[in-house]
Amino acid sequence: MERRPTAAIIDTAAVKFNYSQIRSRISSGVKVMAIVKANAYGHGDIEVARLLESLGCEYLGVAIPEEGERLRAAGIKAPIVVLGGIYAGQLKDIFRLDLTPVVFDLSTARFINSFAKEHGISKRIHVKIDTGMGRLGLLDYQVEPFFKSLKELTSLKVEAVLSHFSEAEDADSAYTGEQLDTFRHAVETIRELGFAPELVDIANSAASVSHPDSRFSLIRPGIMLYGGYPSGHLREKIELKPVMTLKTRILHTKHVPAGFFVSYGRTFATTRESIIATLPIGYGDGLPRRLSGTGEVLVRGRRAPIAGVICMDLTMCDVTDIPDVTAGDEVVLMGGQDKDAITAEEIAGKAGTINYEIFCNISARVPRVYV
Repeated sequence: MERRPTAAIIDTAAVKFNYSQIRSRISSGVKVMAIVKANAYGHGDIEVARLLESLGCEYLGVAIPEEGERLRAAGIKAPIVVLGGIYAGQLKDIFRLDLTPVVFDLSTARFINSFAKEHGISKRIHVKIDTGMGRLGLLDYQVEPFFKSLKELTSLKVEAVLSHFSEAEDADSAYTGEQLDTFRHAVETIRELGFAPELVDIANSAASVSHPDSRFSLIRPGIMLYGGYPSGHLREKIELKPVMTLKTRILHTKHVPAGFFVSYGRTFATTRESIIATLPIGYGDGLPRRLSGTGEVLVRGRRAPIAGVICMDLTMCDVTDIPDVTAGDEVVLMGGQDKDAITAEEIAGKAGTINYEIFCNISARVPRVYV
């Protein structure tokens, strides 16, 4: 080995498969905005965006202009929508990079309009409605006055009206229906005021599968592109393939007696003569420290429990029950090996979080290898 063997293997064929699965559930007139924010949920924004663009994906969604700048610098030509809002200091970059801002207040709309008017151009914007997420967007009573004022901003073009569900992954949620009704009412009001947005969108990954009535003219899949399920029940509705495998190789093994302490705080002690393997990966790489004492890894197709507290750069596991383990053996922390697999959902459950966070937290020092 010429370098540390810890890596995240990104299966591009799985991305293609997941994208096709999502596409197969929408009509030909519905467009897709693939969400590639947060480094494509840890999978590598530039590489994933290039792949999706080659597959014909119409729009890409990022959270901040800086993410859009990375994609433009890499040669991405597809329309890029900045979903998280913009600040005045980012205005020039929005125009320079041809990014489409999501707008939800008049002050922002006005300074975008002023800049566009000054340069003699028209700027596309997407306007967000808050239908019950309580995060960003115009509330119901703000929609009419906002769009009446927007008529005066003649250098702006409303390309889209959007909103976001708060619990579309919940199969029994009545609230999702309430949000959808609120959104429909807002869109109707906007159209009555003379606006004709090309795109109307509210469906995220979960809604695009579970709520066909939420698929308007565009859907915004995120986690499902990467093979993650927003909730367990969706496994019955769509087949997805995991995209990321997190793996390394054993750095060192040692035979220790019963009563031997492993790692910080002496939280773990062997109960018998044991073989402890040390792995070159830790919470500095994004392996959740909360897996200490609960997590497992795959070695030679079998599960080995994590032993003691996960360190910043190293993790120990107990391989006593796995024959012939030696330094250099492959270890899978997320993904499949032989007939077993450890999913992001399993890791998230043990760490008390969600699969989104597991993906996003894989740090930049873990190289992404695309296959």
